[in-house]
Amino acid sequence: MNLARQLEGKTCLVTGGAGSIGRATARLFVEQGARVMLVDLDAAALQRAAEPLDPECSAWMTADVSDEASVRDAIAATAQRWGGIDVLFSNAGNFGVVRPIAEYPLDVFEAVHAVHVRGAFLMCKHAVPKMNDGGSIVINSSVAGTRGDPGVYAYITAKHAQVGLMRCLAKELAPRRIRVNTIHPGPIANCFQLAVEQDLQGIIGRDGTQFFDEIIPMGRHGTPDEIAHSVLYLASAQSSFTTGTMLAVDGGMSA
Repeated sequence: MNLARQLEGKTCLVTGGAGSIGRATARLFVEQGARVMLVDLDAAALQRAAEPLDPECSAWMTADVSDEASVRDAIAATAQRWGGIDVLFSNAGNFGVVRPIAEYPLDVFEAVHAVHVRGAFLMCKHAVPKMNDGGSIVINSSVAGTRGDPGVYAYITAKHAQVGLMRCLAKELAPRRIRVNTIHPGPIANCFQLAVEQDLQGIIGRDGTQFFDEIIPMGRHGTPDEIAHSVLYLASAQSSFTTGTMLAVDGGMSA
């Protein structure tokens, strides 16, 4: 076995493929021998994400993970192009806002849950019948899925819900040797986190990035590449006896 190519010949589907973690993970998967389908809402952003990748082992398509027909089409396109799916990285996400409970907008709450909870559910619902035995599902939760903070009602409850979905799936799919785990990144140096910090800054009256650095024991934000390598561990045979787990990659923030 060539340990330098941990996903040789595997077919992988990455949602949120135009974001920083999706791009980093797709790039690493291709380097490790995988064929990768990138899925996101923005066609132009997806095209930019796919440009550095070998076109022989990568493709992209737009899809809304909260829409069942769109999810079904993405799964079918992936399976038709390369056969059965080996790895699903459910990574699509949105944040919402930080507000007191009495002021939290219902439409924002529902929009966040539509992507994180319904989206992850639909991706798994339609991917599982197309998955090869011995595969892996990785759901990108968050350090927010391990804690509670005032005002983060949509995002935190959605991230906790993903853990419940993962645990149910892990038990159902264990007889097929399909491993199901959640990964829990801490604050990452990317545009998604910066938007969170700018929203928070107006509430706490101080620099949001500095605030997070101070509460992370390692004293810094993580990088998309660091998360990608942890996803690779869960996607590959290195984690062959790991299922139903929450992998924290958060610089000690959830400790």
